[in-house]
Amino acid sequence: MARMRAGSGKSRGDARAEPRPRSGYDDALSLLSRREHSKRELGAKLARRGHSAEESDDAIERLREQHYQSDERFAASVARHRAGQGYGPMRIRAELKSHGLADAAIGEAIAALDADWVASAAAQLRRHGHAKAANAAAARAKDAAFLLRRGFDAATVRAVTRAETSDPDGDIG
Repeated sequence: MARMRAGSGKSRGDARAEPRPRSGYDDALSLLSRREHSKRELGAKLARRGHSAEESDDAIERLREQHYQSDERFAASVARHRAGQGYGPMRIRAELKSHGLADAAIGEAIAALDADWVASAAAQLRRHGHAKAANAAAARAKDAAFLLRRGFDAATVRAVTRAETSDPDGDIG
C-alpha cells in the first residue's frame, strides 16, 4: 500500500499537479512546430481537440500576426513537395484549393516553382514505364491517361506523348 504524505491526502505517486488544459494557441503552435498548416486545416484540428471556434480564430490570428502561420508559405511548401513527387500543376492547384487557399496564393506558389512541366511529365513516364499495348495509339492513350491523372495539362501531355512517337529510340526527354 502506498504511504500517504502528512496532510496531502494523496499518495506519493499522485503528488504531481493536475495538468492544466492546453490553450488553443499552445495546441496550434505545437502543430505548427511539426509542419506548415493552412489556416483552414489548423482551425479544423483545433476544433477536433475541443477548442471553441472563437478561441481557435483568436489563436490563429495571433499566430498569423507573429508570422508563425502563413497560407502563402504553406502553399509554397505543398507545391514544392508535390512537384518533387512528380505531380503536375493542375493536381497541385486542386490540392491547394482543397485547403481553402486564395487563388492568388495558389498562382504565386505554382509560378514560384519555375518548373519544366514537360520534362517533369516525361520523367514520370520514364519512372512509370511506358504502356505496353497492342498498337501505338493505345499505348499513347494509356500514357496520356496516366499523365492526366498526375495533374498535367492537355498541352503538356500531347507534347510528351507525341515526342514519344516521333523519337525512333523510344526515349523521352
